[in-house]
Amino acid sequence: MSQDSAVPEVARKLSGRRRREVVAVLLFSGGPIFESSIPLSVFGIDRQDAGVPRYRLLVCAGEDGPLRTTGGLELTAPYGLEAIGRAGTVVVPAWRSITSPPPPEALEALRRAHEEGARIVGLCTGAFVLAAAGLLDGRPATTHWMYAPTLAKRYPSVHVDPRELFVDDGDVLTSAGTAAGIDLCLHIVRTDHGTEAAGALARRLVVPPRRSGGQERYLDRSLPEEIGADPLAEVVAWALEHLHEQFDVETLAARAYMSRRTFDRRFRSLTGSAPLQWLITQRVLQAQRLLETSDYSVDEVAGRCGFRSPVALRGHFRRQLGSSPAAYRAAYRARRPQGESATAVLDQVPVQVAAGMRRPASPLDTGKQHADLYARPSLPGQRTP
Repeated sequence: MSQDSAVPEVARKLSGRRRREVVAVLLFSGGPIFESSIPLSVFGIDRQDAGVPRYRLLVCAGEDGPLRTTGGLELTAPYGLEAIGRAGTVVVPAWRSITSPPPPEALEALRRAHEEGARIVGLCTGAFVLAAAGLLDGRPATTHWMYAPTLAKRYPSVHVDPRELFVDDGDVLTSAGTAAGIDLCLHIVRTDHGTEAAGALARRLVVPPRRSGGQERYLDRSLPEEIGADPLAEVVAWALEHLHEQFDVETLAARAYMSRRTFDRRFRSLTGSAPLQWLITQRVLQAQRLLETSDYSVDEVAGRCGFRSPVALRGHFRRQLGSSPAAYRAAYRARRPQGESATAVLDQVPVQVAAGMRRPASPLDTGKQHADLYARPSLPGQRTP
C-alpha cells in the first residue's frame, strides 16, 4: 500500500468530542525518556514558521505519578487518562516491561478511544500496550526486532512483522525501536498534511524524510530469551552452527521430529517468522560477517554460508541489503582506518543480527519501513542521515 495514496481508511468515524489535530501521548512510569520524548518533540513544538501545521499536544499519565524514567528522573504529566477523550490520535511511545500487564484503566481508555474513531499509535514497546488492549488482534504490527518474538508468542493473534520499520494499518499504527518512532511520526504528519509538511519537519529534526529498507540489517544473532526456553531452541541453535552446510527446512523439521507443516506452524508461533525466510536471513548475515572479516572470494563465501551457488547469494544479499556482496565489502573496507584489522573494526560496529523472525520485505511505499540504528557502513548510492 502506498504511503501517500493508499493508506487504509480509518474504520470508524471520529467522535464529535474528539479533534483530529489533538494528539494525546500516554506516558507510564519506567518508560525510557528518549522514546517518550519523540512524539512530544514532533507534535508538541510549534513549527508553523517552517511550514509545519500545528498539533495540540496533551501529555497524559497512564497511571498515578510521579512517573520515573531513565536516569531516575521524575515526570509529572499535566493531564490524566480523561484527557484522552479529546484526542484524535493517541500515542503510546513505550512500555516499561514486555512481560508485565499495563494498567487496566489505561487499556480501557485506549479501547474507548479506538471505538470513538481515534487513531492509536504504538512506538517500539508501546505495541505491547496496544496488544494487551486487544487493538492488534488480527492485524499486522511491528516492534523492535529484539522484542518481536515475545510479542508474537504472548499475542499469537497479532501478525507480527519484525522486518518492518513501521506498519500503518489505518487506525492502528506501530513502529520498531527508537529512531523508527521518528519515521512513524513523520509518516503521520505526511498522511495528515502532505509530503511538503513532513519534509519541512524532517529538515528541522535533521533526519531523512523517508528511509528505505527494514530491520533485518540490525538484528542480533543471539537467541532471544523466549526461544531459549523452548524445545525448538535446540534445532535453531543447530541451524546457526551448521550454516556452512547445505540443508533446508525439511531437515530442521526432521530434527524436531515434526512434519513440515507442524514445524512451520510451531516456528512461526514462536518467532513470528516463516522458517525458510529465517534460514535465508541467517545465511545472508553469515555472508556479511565473512565479507567483513575474511578475504574469501564471493564464490567461497557463498559455499561457506550454505548457498547452492554464488548467484543465489547475490540475489538474496541484494534483496535484504540493497547491494551486491562485492559492493558491500568494498564499502565496509573503505570505512576501515588504515592499518586497522577487520576484526578490530568489527568490534566497533554494532553486531547485526539473527535471532530471526522476519518476513519478506515490502517496498518503501507500503507504509512499512526500516529500523532504529545505523549499524553498518554506507553502500554506494545509499543515503544515510
